[in-house]
Amino acid sequence: MMLKRLTLLLCAALLAACGADRRDDGKTEITLMRFFGSCEAQYGQVVKASEGVGECGIVTALVNEFNATNPDGIVVRTQIGEWGPYYDQLTARLVAKDIPAIAVMHESALGDYVRRKLVLPLDEDFARIGVDMGDFTEHAARGTRFDGHTYALPFDTWAWLWHVNTRLMKQAGLLQPDGRPRLPHSPEELLAQARQFRQRTGKPYFAWAVANETAANDRTFLTLVAQQGAQLFSADGKTIRMRQPAVTNALTLMQQLYADGHVRPNLDYAAANQAFLNGEAGVVVVGTWTIDQFLRESRKPESPLQGGYTVVPFPQLYDRPAVFADGHAWALFKGGTTDAKGHEAALKFLKFIWDHSAEWSRTGHLPVRRSVAESPAFRALPLREPLAEITHTGIAMPGNVPTQRAIELLIGEDVANLLLSAKPVAEVQANVEKRVNTALKKARR
Repeated sequence: MMLKRLTLLLCAALLAACGADRRDDGKTEITLMRFFGSCEAQYGQVVKASEGVGECGIVTALVNEFNATNPDGIVVRTQIGEWGPYYDQLTARLVAKDIPAIAVMHESALGDYVRRKLVLPLDEDFARIGVDMGDFTEHAARGTRFDGHTYALPFDTWAWLWHVNTRLMKQAGLLQPDGRPRLPHSPEELLAQARQFRQRTGKPYFAWAVANETAANDRTFLTLVAQQGAQLFSADGKTIRMRQPAVTNALTLMQQLYADGHVRPNLDYAAANQAFLNGEAGVVVVGTWTIDQFLRESRKPESPLQGGYTVVPFPQLYDRPAVFADGHAWALFKGGTTDAKGHEAALKFLKFIWDHSAEWSRTGHLPVRRSVAESPAFRALPLREPLAEITHTGIAMPGNVPTQRAIELLIGEDVANLLLSAKPVAEVQANVEKRVNTALKKARR
């Protein structure tokens, strides 16, 4: 009896636990679990999404604006998860029946929750509330649809980009007359440019995260394989096929770039970005989310990047344009609301996000609506127009591959060993295939 009483008290204190979504003042409260950081001190009172800056600022202002303007007495209460252990925290909450109404997810992780029947299909709801699924970009549709059903509202597409120091490229003789960098179109041309860059600047062509890093290695590898038109995973998503020419080509190129000194050595994520900001490399390979930061730095008079920054999709080095891309999406969880009123409240918030999705594009992430990606307003944002192609050239692991974040870790670890320890390519291929196929065999489907 005492344990039951303590449980009830804890539920009341947390407000989100046990599916609570009604308040004494008659308003309907729904919970929103997300990452993107915490910035209440700066944006806690901002009630216009257009006044938010950066990921945290914009998403915080979006929620504030909905809470301040919706006419239905709906209150969205944000619950901020930590970036690294976010999915562990989410899983622990699901097990404890402390279920958020809505949670942000990477599309690469969404499939696992769909297969476990933890999130709700939304096709009928979207059609009813006016979310036009025909307006989804190709990448957004692929990332949120499983077995013919849509299971989340896409929020953005983020992708693997080359962020370029054009001042150093000019010094290296690799700038076109119009001020754009002269991009390589083959592995051989890339290696030649890297040699020329080092000869004329005394600096390596690349900074990219290698040490204590798995995601970056995996994303570059997947991009290079996809550009060759190769299928890394079997059609059923149950096995990885590492012993094929496209894989050998990708790993050999990455290893040669690193071994020949064209990648600044032993950098982790933060150090790679800082090296680029300090003018110590011509290109940093990282995602869309750094665009705003790098733009701000390039506008500072004292910055080594001042007046010399641009960004492009990962260049096409092989047969077809392709670049690793993922996306954030909002999923509705079973049990996250206790009645139809709560469910409708959650849907109204999703519709609000959909209607204001252009605001999120200011972060550097790409739109999930064709109408936004094609709009003059989006294309007028700094450096965005050349990136719009990624909404249909973006690639990721197939949706039927389970535990993708774990697979990313396994591939990334061995690619890091290839670079840092100069392991033979064939040994890395065999090791990845063995480890990943073992993990896939054990994965819950």
